[in-house]
Order: sequence, then C-alpha cells, then structure tokens
Amino acid sequence: MAGRLDGKVAVITGATSGIGEATARLFAAESAALVIAGRAVDKGEALARELGPDVVFQRADVTRDCLFNNAGAVDRSTLDSVTEEEFASAMKLLLGAAVFGIKHAARVMKPQHSGSIINNSSIAAHRSGQGGYLYSAAKAAVSHVTRLAGVELAAHGIRVNAISPGAIATPIFWGGSARARTLSDEENQRKQAKLEANLARATPLPRAGFASDIAYAALFLASNEGSFVNCHDLVVDGGRISLFCEPTG
Repeated sequence: MAGRLDGKVAVITGATSGIGEATARLFAAESAALVIAGRAVDKGEALARELGPDVVFQRADVTRDCLFNNAGAVDRSTLDSVTEEEFASAMKLLLGAAVFGIKHAARVMKPQHSGSIINNSSIAAHRSGQGGYLYSAAKAAVSHVTRLAGVELAAHGIRVNAISPGAIATPIFWGGSARARTLSDEENQRKQAKLEANLARATPLPRAGFASDIAYAALFLASNEGSFVNCHDLVVDGGRISLFCEPTG
C-alpha cells in the first residue's frame, strides 16, 4: 500500500538515534526511499537492514560531509565561559550542517524543480533558558537561514522549513546515545522514566515530548500535505515556549 511519501527520496542526518531514528522509521513506513546518515556505523547498517531494501546507510560526519538536517549536540556554554574553540565547533556542527546541507540538497533538487528541506532548530532559538549560549545562538541562526533559503529556493519549487522541538525525552539528557550504549537496559529505562516525569511537570501539556512527535511534524512538512508551507519554523513543544522565563544572573 502506498504511503504519504510514496515516490519520494529522503536523506536524514543524525539518523542512528533519537529524533533521526524515529523519523527514519516513520518515513520508511510511509513508503519513502531513504538515505540515513550518521557516525555509528554498526547501528546505522543494522537500522537500514531492518527498514528494508529501500533504505541505505551512509556513514557521514556532518561537520565534514553533506537531508532532514537533524544532527546536533548539547552545548552547555555560558556568556562568561565561552571560548573561541567552542564557538567554532558549535557553529560548524549546529549551523554549518544546515547551511551546507541546504546548499548540496538544492544542487540536486533545482534540476527537478521540487524538493522539501527540513532543518531541526529548537525552542532555544526563540527564548532563553532552553540550552547553552552557543546552542541557542546557532539554532536562532538555523531558523533564520531556513527563512532566507526558503525565499531564495521557492522559485525552483523547493520548500525550506524548520522544526523547533521543545524538551524531547531522549538519551541526549544523560549523555547521548554513545553514553546510553554503555549502560544496562534497566539503567536506561530508569533514566528515561525519571526524565519523562520531570519533563511532564515542566510542560503545559502534562507529558513529555517524544521523538515520534518530531517525526510526525517532519512527515507533514515532507509530504504533499505540506506543499504550501515554506519558510516556516514549526514549534513542537507542548506549549513550553510560552512559559514564563525567570531571568538569570
């Protein structure tokens, strides 16, 4: 049976865990042909085999190679502590991956006069207290680059949108997928349950956000149902962005 992405080819970076993995699973279920990219070769190859013959894994480090532009990392910098090295690293990963991902995807999409590019931003782009200093600045740039590129590429039939997740319950909160792989299933389950409870208390909709929530938003933007949506930053956070933010300092 044809799905909502039947006949479409999708490239998803950061696809071996968390939001990227959930999106890959959903897109495959909706009949997309996929290239999933990430640094964890064993995990990526296993996921591609699981999802079927229309899914290919490509090892890629988005700081060097370049679409859901999803790869990223946590940043805990502050105004007082930030260094030039941290700035260069954060901008290369968080902003550079989006900028050059758009560039190279557009090169392929322009001749076919169609395409959908989705960048993973964050509510940290829109308010304080949701991420480190550099992370927040880089994600704000991702949201704006999305609008700039969407205007420029629209004449070629290419839509560019962003998703700004709120606090999504993934292992990134306790060290990321690499750290999670060093823990037992029981320990990861304990951490996940505690995280979900904490996030539910901090979100107007009284539950945690999950990777699947972001995957479904990406599905809408990638599908024909989102064909008139362009230059948009879709906030998916259960209302967290609207909470009062205590000043720091």
